[in-house]
Amino acid sequence: MTEQLRTHVAEQLENARARTAVLTEAVDDADLVRQHSPLMSPLVWDLAHVGNQEELWLVRDLGGREPVRRDIDELYDAFKHPRRDRPTLPLLNPAEARAYVATVRDKALDVLDRVRLDEGRPLVADGFAFGMIVQHEQQHDETMLATHQLRAGAPVLDAPPPPRARTPVAGEVIVPGGPFEMGTSTEAWALDNERPAHLVDVKAFAIDAAPVTNGQYERFIADGGYDDPRWWSPAGWAHRHEANLVAPKHWVRDGAGWAHTRFGRTVPIEPDAPVVHVCFFEAEAYAAWAGRRLPTEAEWEKAARYDPATGRSRRYPWGDEPPGPQHANLGQRHLSPAPVGAYPDGASPLGAHQLIGDVWEWTSSDFRPYPGFVAFPYREYSEVFFGPDYKVLRGGSFGTDAAACRGTFRNWDYPIRRQIFSGFRCARDLRPDELG
Repeated sequence: MTEQLRTHVAEQLENARARTAVLTEAVDDADLVRQHSPLMSPLVWDLAHVGNQEELWLVRDLGGREPVRRDIDELYDAFKHPRRDRPTLPLLNPAEARAYVATVRDKALDVLDRVRLDEGRPLVADGFAFGMIVQHEQQHDETMLATHQLRAGAPVLDAPPPPRARTPVAGEVIVPGGPFEMGTSTEAWALDNERPAHLVDVKAFAIDAAPVTNGQYERFIADGGYDDPRWWSPAGWAHRHEANLVAPKHWVRDGAGWAHTRFGRTVPIEPDAPVVHVCFFEAEAYAAWAGRRLPTEAEWEKAARYDPATGRSRRYPWGDEPPGPQHANLGQRHLSPAPVGAYPDGASPLGAHQLIGDVWEWTSSDFRPYPGFVAFPYREYSEVFFGPDYKVLRGGSFGTDAAACRGTFRNWDYPIRRQIFSGFRCARDLRPDELG
């Protein structure tokens, strides 16, 4: 088992690094060092940062090796330098950054060959530290993919289109009331904010069978949704005016309709694909316009994991096996969400589709710790973000790798953020006549 785990870890490390290479080698050095948006780091910062985290945790902490570049630790500390300021730092240039991450990876693989993965230390057990670094790099790969979306210029990324719809999906599904197990205490690479498993009692509710689509969202725009304060919270209405929101980010008028720019290509919107690049306030306003609301985080997870036939919570909507290409649109295999109905094999037992992949889904919940939360292995991973400033997103996007996406995985961001690959689905309370 230990050797199988070593092989698995090595494969996951290589998968992440191969994706990093695609994202950083697709552009020239000038693009690597340029800041494409004040919301994002230069790509070369992300590249060296993933190497620095790997050095800190795998080479120095786990392996007890001498530092490769202790002198750059502060430059790549995300808490010390806001993204908007990072271009002014004396960063490693592209050649230096590539050499640095290659040296660190060689040392990390040597540590992997030598460390005992069956010892009792929580950081080592089940290869957790390696899994944490795999997920960290994949998360930055998704961040770099978002930077590519904000980049001006000719297209540099390419991928086949997502599969077409295979089954009609419409309407909503009813999720029965009662307790379910939320979070996890057993998932080997689960992060601290996903732990521990605990029972949550959720009242019966209805949730959309699929994410809200471009076509549905276009009707909200056509009905004057952005101009009617009835649908917006006070904070949302203030932000809508301050940011001059009139449509999802990257949407542009195309005659009487809409097109959107995606990784340098402007094409008509796909009516049946999930809407993407909307902030929490936009999602909240649409839901109010539709006579519905956003689901809570607990409702979302119950819809995604609860199996009414057994009463247990699955790892994923379709079961416990890891995601395959038949289940979900993950891992940058495609560069857009897939049409609703493209992944019937990934549906939940209750009939909800595409809960994993395609778009991160906003929930109404603030990012809070679970009962019994313990920060591990450092407070800055989750604990410093808890509170009302951040809203929880669930499910992953087409840019999220399977290694960083589970039925229990929690993402969070400011409610104004739109550069992320974010969408949503709606929920509602049941009427008394539906409860019988």
